[in-house]
Amino acid sequence: QVQLVESGGGSVQAGGSLRLSCAASGYTYTTYSMAWFRQAPGKEREGVAAITMHGSTRYADSVKGRFTISKDNAANTLYLQMNSLKPEDTAMYYCALDPRWLLLLRGDDYRYWGQGTQVTVSS
Repeated sequence: QVQLVESGGGSVQAGGSLRLSCAASGYTYTTYSMAWFRQAPGKEREGVAAITMHGSTRYADSVKGRFTISKDNAANTLYLQMNSLKPEDTAMYYCALDPRWLLLLRGDDYRYWGQGTQVTVSS
């Protein structure tokens, strides 16, 4: 069974940085995509960044130039480096995985989800 466990969230002041991690286990897919999503209270879920098994990436316009998605295949871990954080980045962040080549930022396309990690950015 696929399990995704996020970590690295926390509270930071505007302009600061955080690095989120997502440890993945229980999958043997050779084709897959992974992504980070976020959801703030009262708002819809938003796709943040996606990456394929070959390393192709895609970002939401709101985070381009500030966030970087990457993965460590040996460690089965997905990362999201977040720099120049803004108060509007405050949300619960989730990682997701799907056994297809997607590179999409639509939540409905991803089969497996983690429980989330909270990021709070104060002004």
